[in-house]
Amino acid sequence: MSAPSTVLADASIRVISEGQAASGAYVASPNFSQYGFAWLRDGAYCALAMDAVGERESAARFHRWATDVVLGEREQISRVVASLDRGEKVAPGMMLPTRYTLDGEREGVDPDDAWPNFQLDGYGTWLFALERHMGGASADDATSEAVELAASYLAASWRMPCYDYWEEFGDQLHTSTLAAIAAGLHAAGRILDRGEFLEEAATITAFVHRECVVDGSFVKGPDDQRVDASLLSLATPFELVDVEDPIMRATVKRIRTELVSPTGGVRRYVGDTYFGGSPWMLLTAWLGWHLRIAGDDEGYRAARAWVESHAGQDGGMAEQITDEPQDPASVAPWVARWGAAANPLLWSHAKYLLMESEVHA
Repeated sequence: MSAPSTVLADASIRVISEGQAASGAYVASPNFSQYGFAWLRDGAYCALAMDAVGERESAARFHRWATDVVLGEREQISRVVASLDRGEKVAPGMMLPTRYTLDGEREGVDPDDAWPNFQLDGYGTWLFALERHMGGASADDATSEAVELAASYLAASWRMPCYDYWEEFGDQLHTSTLAAIAAGLHAAGRILDRGEFLEEAATITAFVHRECVVDGSFVKGPDDQRVDASLLSLATPFELVDVEDPIMRATVKRIRTELVSPTGGVRRYVGDTYFGGSPWMLLTAWLGWHLRIAGDDEGYRAARAWVESHAGQDGGMAEQITDEPQDPASVAPWVARWGAAANPLLWSHAKYLLMESEVHA
């Protein structure tokens, strides 16, 4: 479809395009010291957004890059899956990383700057975005092999604790991560016509409903009863539950009650201290995207207005603002450590484009 005709949408397409490397990878942020890598999750959302605005070649280049990354991990995936199938414990350091260099290599390990790098959500989100990109077309041999590898890895490992969307709480399971895995396995099952992947996705979805619902609302995880804004993913875009599902509606109500700042921005979760636990641009756009699909025009317009009012004059969108922190004392230490919050963040621009595009039509 054609891109939404706004100045900020044009800027978002430009930022994502300029942030795509020759390899096809999307950099998380081009000028933030810690974000010069390609996350499968961030990139998958960028590809979804570029597909939504008609930039299909950009999305195709990303999916070719991701396919090559997964194929390059075939031996490690085989080892991990075999070990897990035998009931053996696998150390987190043996699992696949969540981020790669723009050339598709594993980043070098700096022993003085340990940074969590075991997450499962990215591989599921990539499979979901890939199926959307393919639109029912048959997969070639390389793509089929990569889908098989990624799905087998997820099916074998989804019960393992890993770091969440925010690279925190690595000793727990996380509802949003499980949702990404289930969505990815659904996608793989459809791409490959493999019933076992569909069945595993159904098992995970049932687990989420059984273990990750408290008082009628989805929660951050089986061991964490807080609400997390990334729980929007269960409905938007993964469609594991309908936007009108009572549990989803209760979850969104909690997000709007507990995580929306006085001016309308959306925070990650209560107790967040990263750059003060401030509102995130991408989460506010994500809520707007969800509310638009749910038919809440007033809520959608409010989220859209907040995002647009906090974009830079050049159209750049940061990861978060820092003038409405939950914990004001924690802002300065992060700025001293890494500099100002990432700006632009490609994932923020992707979520804005998705909010503004009829991607579910």
